Amino acid sequence: MTLEVTEKPRVTKKTKTSLFFVCGILTLIPFAVLLIVPSYAKTAPTLVGLPFFYWYQILWLFLAALLFGLAAFLYNRYGGE
Repeated sequence: MTLEVTEKPRVTKKTKTSLFFVCGILTLIPFAVLLIVPSYAKTAPTLVGLPFFYWYQILWLFLAALLFGLAAFLYNRYGGE
């Protein structure tokens, strides 16, 4: 059994610029959302006894990891050299 190595897709300069833009947006989303503190500075609703303020930030911890992972995947697959 052999593993086949697939080549990276051909990427033009315009595509690479668009890719960097998308990766940048994916990376900035969590920071931008969490900078708007008044949108989540409240106690209700609670989830398993945790006020909204805390579980909203914990939720964004996992969402940020997903977005950062997606940006890294896209960069390594299509833009990394």
